[in-house]
Amino acid sequence: MAKESMKAREKKRERLVAKYAKKREELKAAGDYEGLQKLPKNASPVRLHNRCKITGRPKGYMRQFGVSRINFREMVHKGLIPGVKKASW
Repeated sequence: MAKESMKAREKKRERLVAKYAKKREELKAAGDYEGLQKLPKNASPVRLHNRCKITGRPKGYMRQFGVSRINFREMVHKGLIPGVKKASW
């Protein structure tokens, strides 16, 4: 389980990216790279990191489902994800 402070920091970055998205796009279109430099560092979408929606785990994230591999496996065993089942042959 990720620390609550790490989850909160990631949420804060998401809000900053959304807040400055339009301004960033305008500055890029105008070619004003000095203006881009003056934006907050965390306003860059590159600084976002995918985290599991349930536990906040940063590694082993499955983008299609929005959870980590560990939670994905547990959910599949319980039948919570439709159309996915454990392979056996």
